[in-house]
Amino acid sequence: MDRILTALVLFCALSLPAMPVNATPPDRVLIFSKTAGFRHESIPVAVHTLSRLAEQAGMAADATEDANAFTATNLARYRVVIFASTTGNVLDPAQQQAMEGFIRAGGGFVGVHAAADTEYDWPWYGQLVGARFDNHPPGLQHSRVQPERDGVADGAAWPVHDELYNYDSNPRGKVQVIATLDERLYQGGRMGADHPIAWYHAFGGGRAWYTGLGHTEAIFDQPEFIAQLQRGLAYARGRSDAG
Repeated sequence: MDRILTALVLFCALSLPAMPVNATPPDRVLIFSKTAGFRHESIPVAVHTLSRLAEQAGMAADATEDANAFTATNLARYRVVIFASTTGNVLDPAQQQAMEGFIRAGGGFVGVHAAADTEYDWPWYGQLVGARFDNHPPGLQHSRVQPERDGVADGAAWPVHDELYNYDSNPRGKVQVIATLDERLYQGGRMGADHPIAWYHAFGGGRAWYTGLGHTEAIFDQPEFIAQLQRGLAYARGRSDAG
């Protein structure tokens, strides 16, 4: 009988999955979507999509609109902070200081669409994003996104139907541009032949990545835009040196 019990114990032990020893906890991403100005109807879809992409990349995602999450202690839990179509002044001075400390400590930032329409009275944030929203043509329009690498077209252009931002300045030269818009295909573009719409750069000890697309719910189903977001998350996380 003792031999039978011993055999059963050994069988059960061998059947159990091995538990990882000193397993490293997953990187965490904080998705922040507070608005103090215009509020995009696409925010819930954006948050859902970004959460899914983070989880597919092996990260744990938290979403909040509570600016009290911006403390040094809490932000230390995260590898990346995403501003998903935030607008207006969403952080107080202490919370801004915590965000600056997060980047100085090597944290990553991803800005989506109206993240460039946020915190106009915070100069550091404008430098982090790379350029600020100036205006946009009325309504949604069709254009074409041309990916690029090192200032040269890189791969096939893809169609886009979205709200197409003009910025207060062209960030090229301060950031690495990864995509431009073709102003010849729509009305109201004001940046000329070189109209950056997505870019990245090392900044202040950390990494920052931004896309001006993301106004509509539908664009979060577009494979090319999803791939762009995946690249941005990988860059901000430090898994890629090219956004």
